Amino acid sequence: MKNLITSLAVGAAVLTAPVAAMAAGHGELKYVLVSHAPDSDTWWNTIKNGIALAGEQVGVEVEYRNPPTGDIADMARIIDQAAASGPDGIITTLADFDVLSGPIRNAVDQGIDVIIMNTGTPEQAREVGALMYVGQPEYDAGFAAGLRAKGEGVTNFLCVNHAIQQPTVGERCRGYADGLGIDLGDAMMDSGTDPSEIKNKVLAYLSANPDVDGILTLGPVSADPTIAALQENGMAGDIHFGTFDLGEEILNGINDGTIAWGIDQQPFLQAYMPVVILANWDRYGVLPGNNLNSGPGFVTADGLTKVEEFAGEYRYGDLTRSGDLRILRGSPTFSCLLNERSGRDDRNFQIRRPRD
Repeated sequence: MKNLITSLAVGAAVLTAPVAAMAAGHGELKYVLVSHAPDSDTWWNTIKNGIALAGEQVGVEVEYRNPPTGDIADMARIIDQAAASGPDGIITTLADFDVLSGPIRNAVDQGIDVIIMNTGTPEQAREVGALMYVGQPEYDAGFAAGLRAKGEGVTNFLCVNHAIQQPTVGERCRGYADGLGIDLGDAMMDSGTDPSEIKNKVLAYLSANPDVDGILTLGPVSADPTIAALQENGMAGDIHFGTFDLGEEILNGINDGTIAWGIDQQPFLQAYMPVVILANWDRYGVLPGNNLNSGPGFVTADGLTKVEEFAGEYRYGDLTRSGDLRILRGSPTFSCLLNERSGRDDRNFQIRRPRD
């Protein structure tokens, strides 16, 4: 009987060890995510939702910090401050390599694990000593967009860049031009972020350049005013229009034919996965063998049903609805999570919210 009781006790300890380890880790591990986004950019709410859910699920504390106006020099100071607070890990964008590489290297030199997400490249992540890169390589995404637009008849274009101060974002325009097989030249517009100003600049450019037959915007900040511009000059639906990222007005534009497609880089996964990866690295010493590509994936009118079905869970809006949180095989919002060079089939990958 004593041996039986001992065996049962050992068995119970083995079965509950992972749960105990997770519970023990709650509150012990702290991570900081630093973004380049200004307070006004609501696209980043999905990022906040992603780290909140990941922190809850794996039992760690995750703090979000950003420069209120999007100033990159201010972001560099925030990274220094985050490192000085002694977190177990930092997740950060690399919007400007020249400005941010120093603070990131300093954090790494202090023994803080760093993951680069969203902006930057896998090569830059390796250069600053980060564990890995999670996101959508900007040039590659732009190139894929250019190839697609070329196949859809675009020969002359305007790229509306609302984040000209972030060099990596401009890589989307350069990749787009290369995908089309034409020079970028003066086709990249510094639009600013004011909606009225963006609309007026787009209207003026199209009026002065009537041979433009394609437009690329780099997110909702520039896409929404461009939609308004095309509605005003009567070109909505007649000029090819592609955009990065998704939002309410972009989805409406895809649905009514104003926009051909939106490029989905899956910001939820860009935030969620680094938290899970850091927790597994700190607790168990395991790390993916490659960088994780969250995009690009193209969302067209044919795929809107799935996008709208999961809106408010892991697209945009808050993550407060009950039930499973899933990335499903066949969903148009599901794009490659694992670098294609890994050779792994990622189509069956699922993230599920544990049931109560």
